[in-house]
Amino acid sequence: QVQVVESGGGLVQAGGTLRLSCAASGTIFSIDYMGWYRQAPGKQRELVAGITRGGITDYADSVKGRFTISRDNAKNTVYLQMNSLKPEDTCVYYCMVKVRVIDYWGQGTQVTVSS
Repeated sequence: QVQVVESGGGLVQAGGTLRLSCAASGTIFSIDYMGWYRQAPGKQRELVAGITRGGITDYADSVKGRFTISRDNAKNTVYLQMNSLKPEDTCVYYCMVKVRVIDYWGQGTQVTVSS
């Protein structure tokens, strides 16, 4: 079994920064893919940023140039550096890790950006 725990959410003013962290633990040989998703009330969960084990990244158009995803394979940890935050970034952010063919999700962390 794999456990996924996010941290780093909170309240910030528009233009500010936050850094989210996500640590995976448990029976893990290697993590193929790690990603950050977000979901606003009444909307579908969407990919914010993802990163492969080899470091290939992918971003939603809405966050390109503002957010940076990175990972530490030795620590089974993924980070999301969020700069120039906007009120529309307000969401619950979820971490997902793919171990072999199974996706494991964290409980989510709230990010609130005030105008």
